[in-house]
Amino acid sequence: MNVVRVDFPYLMQDRDRHGNVRVYVRRVGRKVRITEPMGSPGFARAYSDAMDALEHPEGRKATSEFRAAPPGTLGWLATSYFGSRRFTALDAKSRCTRRLVIEECLREPPRPGAKSAMAACPIEKVTAAVVMMLMDRKADKPGAANNRKKYLSALFGWAVKQRLMKANPARDAERVSYATDGFHTWTVDEVRQFEDRHQVGTKARLALALLLFTGARRGDAVTFGRQHVKDSVLRYVPRKTRYKRATASEKPILPELARVIAASPTGDLTFLVTEYGKPFTAAGFGAWFRKRCDEAGLPHCTAHGLRKAGATLAAEAGATDRQLMAMFDWTTASQATVYTAAADRKRLAAEGTRLMVGHFENKELPHRKLTT
Repeated sequence: MNVVRVDFPYLMQDRDRHGNVRVYVRRVGRKVRITEPMGSPGFARAYSDAMDALEHPEGRKATSEFRAAPPGTLGWLATSYFGSRRFTALDAKSRCTRRLVIEECLREPPRPGAKSAMAACPIEKVTAAVVMMLMDRKADKPGAANNRKKYLSALFGWAVKQRLMKANPARDAERVSYATDGFHTWTVDEVRQFEDRHQVGTKARLALALLLFTGARRGDAVTFGRQHVKDSVLRYVPRKTRYKRATASEKPILPELARVIAASPTGDLTFLVTEYGKPFTAAGFGAWFRKRCDEAGLPHCTAHGLRKAGATLAAEAGATDRQLMAMFDWTTASQATVYTAAADRKRLAAEGTRLMVGHFENKELPHRKLTT
């Protein structure tokens, strides 16, 4: 059987015994079939998903390490969860991150000096205190501690719905409070500084425009191509929330973005391509864009920070929670409220300050004698 190499890295095609062409991504002896027709709007997205699955195979299924855990134990529960539709519906990166955090907990002893691991702990003995103990072990990393609560809660929440547990013990575990702004939010001056270094017509400027004017995550931005645009509207299904809802996100192609795209070199199926003319992976694009920020003298800026900048500017311009949810593909209002609440505080503080200054400017103050 002849195997033909097509125009994407690691993409192969052959024919089955009925003469039908099969397309798949193949790396290091493993392959993932792509059923979307080549050139269709869903092909680039399916290709990206296949690459993610091959780069993070551990996110697709449970390792053999806990498959022998006795029924009724935490290891057995986690293995069942990793094979569930709830877990496998997540994108590859989310599966990988969630599994690694949960399995790290499973390997730890239930108490100092214990020879057994948490994987052998009966699930009926897992309480909020146990979850807090696992969180306390990350006391020096509050973000990691909260991730333990978050992902264990997802595991136990699934178990409750499957009637494998009566309650979710992670819900009663308290989150760790700590001050952080996460990724740096770009300022308008920083955007202009990047634009001064990377002029219209460069791939870096195209990347900036796609991220800033669509509000898309980098994992989606690298899949955008002309097939996603119709009547000056960009339509795509966000990868991160695809397992929750398959409805398409629709973003207008603003005049500035259209101008940058028209003046930039692009690929056939994706606007952004590597130096070899191939589509980026999300991780590969992040590393590449990091270097472009360094070139512009912005080592503290990232692709995700542009998304935060867009949300901040939109909120300060008066965008509502619902508008922000539509713009940035958020599924809950709590994410949008972070930005609208901050914008409200800024606006109210400015109004309050003007009122205070106006009071002193308009009211005659009593004269006081200065003493020496």
